Amino acid sequence: MTANAFDNIRIVLVNTSHPGNIGGAARAMKNMGLSRLYLVAPKDFPAEKAVWRAAGALDVLDQAVVVETLDEAIAECGLVVGTSARGRRIPWPLVDPRACGERCWQEAQRHEVALLFGREDRGLTNEELHKCHYHVHIPSNPDYSSLNLAAAVQVVSYEIRMAHLAQEQGTLLPPEPWDVPPAPSQAVERYYEHLQETLETLGFLTPDNPRQTMTRLRRLYNRVRPDEMELSILRGVLTATQNYIYHTNKRLEKLSDDEG
Repeated sequence: MTANAFDNIRIVLVNTSHPGNIGGAARAMKNMGLSRLYLVAPKDFPAEKAVWRAAGALDVLDQAVVVETLDEAIAECGLVVGTSARGRRIPWPLVDPRACGERCWQEAQRHEVALLFGREDRGLTNEELHKCHYHVHIPSNPDYSSLNLAAAVQVVSYEIRMAHLAQEQGTLLPPEPWDVPPAPSQAVERYYEHLQETLETLGFLTPDNPRQTMTRLRRLYNRVRPDEMELSILRGVLTATQNYIYHTNKRLEKLSDDEG
């Protein structure tokens, strides 16, 4: 059951500045049995410094997938976890590296999983973190909390390895059974676009000033994590709402014309 679970886990590096960190991350991944590296708009890649730091993990570098957007990197993923070094104004479900490794390993036996690591100087943006189901925080020394990118990849990859070993030893709970797979990230993103469009049509949201409403709705649905069928039902509700508004407006226009 677990033979392909490692292959279902993506390590996603966003806008990495220093190619040496890409090589170091590749080495950290291979140490722990991971091989799928995604690079979102790296500043310098391919590069000799990445090759030098990767040492014996050149195969991970050679197979790295380079994309322009985060949405491309997490497409088809049923679980997305983003690393976060600080608290947020609107807090997101938070896990530590141990719980992150266990959850990623369990879910990778059923669908694709993505772990996101941000820029060296400022991490992931709020918008990028809003695409995640969970945030993972590495509890480093508060007096010196800055963690090298490759080191962060190593910590989380190690915990995934430990979860794999725990399962082999029978000490890790099996994944929860479910009848329908969770909706993949790109389908959920389309739902958010559809939801915002519908709420604006209803007048519930102001297009120029949505405030934090969509962020909080994202957090709600990401916490619930609808499956493919549930998301289809939710999309159907939105479509029916839009159709009702359209036909109601048409009837009102006709009444107005008749009265005129």
